[in-house]
Amino acid sequence: MDFLKGLLIRLASTAVAFWLATLLIPGISLDSDSATETVTTLVLVAVIFGVVNAVLQPIIKTVGCGFYLLTLGLIALVVNGLLFLLTSWIAGEAGLPFHVDGFWPAAVLGALFVGIVTWILGAVLDRD
Repeated sequence: MDFLKGLLIRLASTAVAFWLATLLIPGISLDSDSATETVTTLVLVAVIFGVVNAVLQPIIKTVGCGFYLLTLGLIALVVNGLLFLLTSWIAGEAGLPFHVDGFWPAAVLGALFVGIVTWILGAVLDRD
């Protein structure tokens, strides 16, 4: 039960972070006609983002370990921006009205913003 609660909190936090990113960061857009479509799109994009990060991030960190050490972890900004852009591409292929204009600044700032907001919301909401 705690696992499901944590998963739902993480999913909701990520969806809210994506919604805020569409409002605050130029180049990230969500073109929906209704509130229901907006919420559905945000939840599906949050799921796509979670799957992309869960599958690819460990592989990238393992393969690119040297780059992480060489750049003192700053390459993570580039990797996260690319994963954010990949999420936008997958969402577009799935017919979702979520779009990121390009790598810089939209994808990099979007990934950074979503990461920070998700972390803050998770910390606030996941209190027992």
